[in-house]
Amino acid sequence: MSRQIPKGIAKQAKDASLPVTIRIGKGGVTEQLLVELAEQLAKRNLVKLKANRGLLSNSTERLDCFERLAKESDSILAHSIGNVAVFWKP
Repeated sequence: MSRQIPKGIAKQAKDASLPVTIRIGKGGVTEQLLVELAEQLAKRNLVKLKANRGLLSNSTERLDCFERLAKESDSILAHSIGNVAVFWKP
């Protein structure tokens, strides 16, 4: 799902004060995590997710994981840096 992200949303997604509301722990990406992401996206338009260090070893693996989560949650990856990603539900 590749849509243009509005400037206001992109600015909010990059804001460090946006709280992390979902963590990917040692269990990795589970069905429960996908359900939680979908529920949070239904309540708010931006959801910040953080993967534990070492869980996703390189940047390509992290980006692939974040893009897969966006696709499965029918959202857009608004911003990602390191092990943090922000998803937007238009």
